Amino acid sequence: MEKIIQKFKAMGDENRFRILILLLQRPLCVCELLEVLDIKGGTLSAHLKILKNAGLISQKKEGRWIIYSISSENTRKFLNELEIENKEIIQKDKLKIGEISREICSTRSQ
Repeated sequence: MEKIIQKFKAMGDENRFRILILLLQRPLCVCELLEVLDIKGGTLSAHLKILKNAGLISQKKEGRWIIYSISSENTRKFLNELEIENKEIIQKDKLKIGEISREICSTRSQ
């Protein structure tokens, strides 16, 4: 039961929830997430750590990037079934993620 509670706590923050919804679209690197969420790198790092520790996301290294993705098909199915309250923010996030690529990493100052 503790694992389930940890997962729900991790999803209880708006930015962490947005990260999960973004990762439903496609695997993303930190630069891409920073571009959409408009938060500081340290804050994003803390959010990613919480989501990873809860078992909701996984990471893998691809060249110079660390790519984050939804950790399991069960997590993906659960997130897809949720009724999202503020669809406007989610729609803006989805549009923005569709407009950017990892090339943003070379232009983004960290």
